[in-house]
Amino acid sequence: MAKMTKTATIAAVAEAADISKAQAKAAMDEIASLAYANAKDGFVIPGIGKVSVRQTKARKMIMRFGPREGEEITVEAKTKLKFTFLKAAKESILG
Repeated sequence: MAKMTKTATIAAVAEAADISKAQAKAAMDEIASLAYANAKDGFVIPGIGKVSVRQTKARKMIMRFGPREGEEITVEAKTKLKFTFLKAAKESILG
């Protein structure tokens, strides 16, 4: 199966739900907006996974290659976006 584009996904959702493509696009856009707005608290996309935000700590690391090889540098703390697939989704996809 070929890679699904946004247009193909909207068409598939519209057909499966027996709604117009415009309604399917609006629904998918709303799900995306909800995920963006609620990611900090953890947002679950039913049947697929969870979107969340996590903090990493500052840490020291030693450069392993390049002109600065062997030099110790500090990596700053960061805020990262994380997506975790639900167990059922993993089992369905991976078998």
